[in-house]
Amino acid sequence: MPTNPLGEFLRARRELLNPSDVGVRVTGVRRTPGLRREEVATLAGISADYYLRLEQGRDRNPSRQVLEAVARVLRLDAAGTDHLLSLVAADHRAPRRRPRDVVPLGTRQLLDALGLPAFVEDRAFEVLAANSLATALWPSLHVGQNRLRAVFLDERESALVLDPEQARAGMVAAFRASVGAGTDDPRVARLVGQLSLASAEFARLWARHDVRDLAGGTARLQHPEVGLLELRREKLAVGGTDGQLLVVYHAERGSASEQALALLGSLALSRTPGVSAPGT
Repeated sequence: MPTNPLGEFLRARRELLNPSDVGVRVTGVRRTPGLRREEVATLAGISADYYLRLEQGRDRNPSRQVLEAVARVLRLDAAGTDHLLSLVAADHRAPRRRPRDVVPLGTRQLLDALGLPAFVEDRAFEVLAANSLATALWPSLHVGQNRLRAVFLDERESALVLDPEQARAGMVAAFRASVGAGTDDPRVARLVGQLSLASAEFARLWARHDVRDLAGGTARLQHPEVGLLELRREKLAVGGTDGQLLVVYHAERGSASEQALALLGSLALSRTPGVSAPGT
């Protein structure tokens, strides 16, 4: 794993930019992709030497103004800019022990009461708790499973999602936003290393340093039992925890997906030992 996450991020993002996109005229043949360091520096209004020190990790206390100027040149969105700022802020935080990932009792009770597919994940996308409907929706989803690993290595995930390539790219970008500067955490480093060896697609996506907000979104699934599902995904912070998120899936009221989700719930209930589905 990189020992200079700020430099790795800056280098990856400038290499992805097309010079013409930022008004840089290209003459002749370039040996390297994207923008050159001196071009980023000029556009950001800083010296080339200072920008070089940033990429090399020799200046670990740049001002917010400088970082925001660089972010504009690199065309970072709000999530990417926040990530850039967090990489610098992390250098000034004292190391701390990782707390135990215990899901609060109230949240666990809420999972059972919701009547919707829901689970709790930590910063590294490891499932900490899940209700039966979530497992019925995502067969690979169970406590102890890592969602990022499942997306790349579990064939059931690819068969379920209508656009698996887009889903995997979005998951990697959200994962990087979630762990932030914590890529040197042994657990995160081990996961990234395993996936990089097992999946060339993951290695390519990880090298891009894309960042995406941990906000809700949509999921289009072709479920083997109930057919097409078009669902909304909400991610809600669990209070009193170190970054735990409650993830809930729901359908538009009155839609075919709502009916299919209700059917899936009945099927899941009928498979629960000692419990009968309604009407049986």
